[in-house]
Amino acid sequence: MNDDADLGFARLDLSRPRRTGMGETVYCPGKTAGQLVDILRAFAKAGQSVLGTRCSPEQARAVAEAGLAAEYDATARTLLLGRPAAPTLGRVIVLTGGTADVPVAEEAARTAAFLGADVTRCYDVGVAGLHRLLGRLGEVRAADVVIAVAGMEGALGSVVAGLVEAPVVAVPTSVGYGASFHGLAPLLSMLNACAEGLAVVNIDNGFGAAVMACRILRLAQRKRTP
Repeated sequence: MNDDADLGFARLDLSRPRRTGMGETVYCPGKTAGQLVDILRAFAKAGQSVLGTRCSPEQARAVAEAGLAAEYDATARTLLLGRPAAPTLGRVIVLTGGTADVPVAEEAARTAAFLGADVTRCYDVGVAGLHRLLGRLGEVRAADVVIAVAGMEGALGSVVAGLVEAPVVAVPTSVGYGASFHGLAPLLSMLNACAEGLAVVNIDNGFGAAVMACRILRLAQRKRTP
């Protein structure tokens, strides 16, 4: 069934939650403040919660001035209109190699929470101080899916995948010195990792990692339901 809402400059997919079981998201860059306001109003009119990603402070301010009660997080650059799904899918833990990776990790964490995961954060546990990760290994192993966010050489995902049973989704970040090539070096390191059970998304794509994690959880939940 086609439930698109045609705004002229955009056709909104209002049936995605029925098809995929997950809420809709809006990529904010490239949209004027007025376009973003109109998009969010249309979703609100349809009774749907929506998450905006990579939202600028100026766009968030315009949404607030338009009278839409949306929650903006400047670190994650996310804008939540409505309520997130109930945290029933399962447990996701989001790790970072360092503090510089937190913006991408927060995008992942807030997206996963919006989609219905119970999210734990475990930041600054990179391989440069492996004791930090090992000190919280119990929490990491208790998760159903692990999201590992790291720049520099990108070794965190491979290390974690060798220590846990759960699937690991690795996110390379554009954090690092010149030879990291704006995230290309950790991307290639993660793609070439020998650890099993490791999937890799694109550079700085915390959103994509969260969606993958939640789809894994949702499918597992469906298979457990009689």
